[in-house]
Amino acid sequence: MKKVVFVIIAVVLCNNISVAVGDEGKGLINWQDNLISYMYGTGFKVDPDVQQTISFEHVSDWSFGDLFFCVDIYKYNGSDISDGLYGEVSPRISLGKITDSKIEFGIVKDVLFAFTYEFGKGDVGTFLAGPGFDLDLPGFDYFKLNIYKRFPDGSRDGDTIQITPVWGMTFPCGESDIIFDGYLDWVIDNDDSYHSNFLFTPQLKYDLGKLMGYGARRF
Repeated sequence: MKKVVFVIIAVVLCNNISVAVGDEGKGLINWQDNLISYMYGTGFKVDPDVQQTISFEHVSDWSFGDLFFCVDIYKYNGSDISDGLYGEVSPRISLGKITDSKIEFGIVKDVLFAFTYEFGKGDVGTFLAGPGFDLDLPGFDYFKLNIYKRFPDGSRDGDTIQITPVWGMTFPCGESDIIFDGYLDWVIDNDDSYHSNFLFTPQLKYDLGKLMGYGARRF
């Protein structure tokens, strides 16, 4: 079995930025995080053996909901396959925030309208929509669960259901923290030529910014 080797360089560009439009705590953007990372890996069994990826990720909390955006640029070393591009933009509208009320029951902290648009090189454009839930689970900084209906662009197959949990956890380590976060995309059913699939993208990171005195990341 081939080994997979990754080299990851990540830079947090902005952290805990608030844009106020009125009284303190009433900002349009409560906070945001932006991350650029470089990854190198070998030993892939589906795509070309050697790959490089540059990723940009943005997450922000707004007065009416939240937003996640990411884009990945792929470089396939020594392959005839052309370089790739893939991205997602995922806004969610919070029922609790827009009604200025608490919508909580059991482990559910909030209920949201969740949307995503997948884009990139090739025939990948897909719109997703469905309910979202913010959950209060022990040990997690946050845990979000979105249940989507997929609507592929054009006449492509793939009109099915997707379940996407998103999580983050922080573990103290010396003068800083280890952060374990990520998401999972599970397409649970087949639609003709489009088959059920499973994408798991965990990330384990050490917060060098906090160690160097720039403050901890905020989620």
